[in-house]
Amino acid sequence: MPDSLPNWDLTDLYDEKGKDARVDLKKVRASAEKLAAYNGKLETEKAETLSAIIAEYQSISELLSRIISHADLKFAADMSEAANGQYAQDMREAAAEITSKLLFVELELATLKEERYQEALAHPAFYHFEPWLRRLREGACYQLEPRLEQMLVERAPSGRGAWTRLFDETSAALKFPFQGGEVSEAEILNQLTDKSPDIRKEAGHSLSGVMAENRRLFALILNVIAKDKEVDDRWRGFKRPVSSRNLANDVDDKTVDALSDAVNARTGDIAHRYYQLKAGWMGVKKLNWWDRNAPLAGDDDRRFSWEQAADIVLEAFDDFDPEMAKIAKQFFDKGWIDAGVRTGKASGAFSHPTVPSVHPYILMNYDGRARDVMTLAHEMGHGVHQVLAAHNGYLMSDTPLTLAETASVFSEMLAFRVLLDSTDNPENRRFLLAGKVEDMLNTVVRQIAFHNFETVFHDARRKGEVSAEQLSDIWMGTQSSALGPGVNLDDSYRSVWAYIPHFVHSPFYVYAYAFGDCLVNALWQSYQNSSAEKRPQFVSDYRGLLAAGGTVRYDSGLRPFGLDATKPEFWHLGLDMVASMIDELESLS
Repeated sequence: MPDSLPNWDLTDLYDEKGKDARVDLKKVRASAEKLAAYNGKLETEKAETLSAIIAEYQSISELLSRIISHADLKFAADMSEAANGQYAQDMREAAAEITSKLLFVELELATLKEERYQEALAHPAFYHFEPWLRRLREGACYQLEPRLEQMLVERAPSGRGAWTRLFDETSAALKFPFQGGEVSEAEILNQLTDKSPDIRKEAGHSLSGVMAENRRLFALILNVIAKDKEVDDRWRGFKRPVSSRNLANDVDDKTVDALSDAVNARTGDIAHRYYQLKAGWMGVKKLNWWDRNAPLAGDDDRRFSWEQAADIVLEAFDDFDPEMAKIAKQFFDKGWIDAGVRTGKASGAFSHPTVPSVHPYILMNYDGRARDVMTLAHEMGHGVHQVLAAHNGYLMSDTPLTLAETASVFSEMLAFRVLLDSTDNPENRRFLLAGKVEDMLNTVVRQIAFHNFETVFHDARRKGEVSAEQLSDIWMGTQSSALGPGVNLDDSYRSVWAYIPHFVHSPFYVYAYAFGDCLVNALWQSYQNSSAEKRPQFVSDYRGLLAAGGTVRYDSGLRPFGLDATKPEFWHLGLDMVASMIDELESLS
């Protein structure tokens, strides 16, 4: 790809060296000291005072988050630079110290006596924060004694946070032998979609070989994080490892179980069927695991310039909602994207919301393939969502994971339809459909397989440390069930679990991708089935869903569309869409 790929400009947050951030850190410390004078007094304060306390807490939290965002983004852009790691760690430790002093705000509001709470809600300024307060109070029964909570916050950077940093810095420093040289993790992963079977095989063995060499360290990191979580869960009273994540996501265990059960029940109908179909297209009985995302025979592996990718994404947004397209265009025009592939940069992709008073930043590793165009659309969906929700303020702009992937996956669908509608050639249509099906399988079946892996691993960890070999056994079992008889998982695949960052960064995050994909499939069918007269209302309701941020639960947010995610048939509705695409592919074969 050309050298003209954009790098982001972080000066909207702070200057390059973070000098201004350190000035703001002093301001935050001073403000936090003043607010701490209310520690232990919230139960007796009037609603007006409580409202002012929450507003000040929000202001302090946003400024602190701005500082951390700058440090984290600098680190993600170049993890190999020691100064970036030191800056990020210094800011995290400072933030933990300040946050611990203000922890009483959330703890005391969460346990405010119900009578006092209801009285305070009559005050408009206090009622404004009701969605945030509701979530706080729902978690009150899992709170620990305040000094314990304070200790956990202060210890986080040198505890779990330090192990996460070790994982990140180790992963960023890994070199993968390839074609006589060495490449980064992002580059070796890109080669798994190359049109050459030999290159894919070499890349697969390079990935697995390096992961195997480092699996003892990665197994230790996973074990420490899982044990830390188990202790935290046990003290708080969570019965299952996934339950604390579900609470944070504002969703109940039963709904997540219904999603997982539905996907697991349909893997034969979708994933197994598709991979056997693809194996036939490629002239083999079984796909090697490194060929799972290989381009199909005859596919010219078209590359898209950055400008072409931007045009596709902007056209997709504009066709659906010109207002959202205007928001998306700012990311390209104002330096809010870092797209280049380089050593030391974080692999994968994300849209970091930073804080409502600034704007999000997108990181990705753009290699020019159709999948990269979809990744750009995915992260742009997050970015637009984050911009739309910013008006809710720092405490209520963040969307629970149950809805956080909605905009991203929906944006992927919009971009995919632009590509699909632009071709009349049946063969090209087959290539595009196959690529989309594979993306959906990666988003739904693969992520639930990851969820299954985490469930088995965390259950096992409660009984004692899980060895790297045992982790590999769990990995192979859950992956084999998901991918089926059409994919050959030999011993070289045993250590590939070690590169998945979500297992370290956010245990049990992964089901949110499947939640979002199935939810979007149901939304998309609702949109497609709408008459021309009703589509503007759908667009308005959809924009409203995104703009609500963290002020609505997933069930309330879906009500205008006539959808109910608490029912098992809802999830099957989304999976039916994947199955219908595979049906079309079979008819085109």
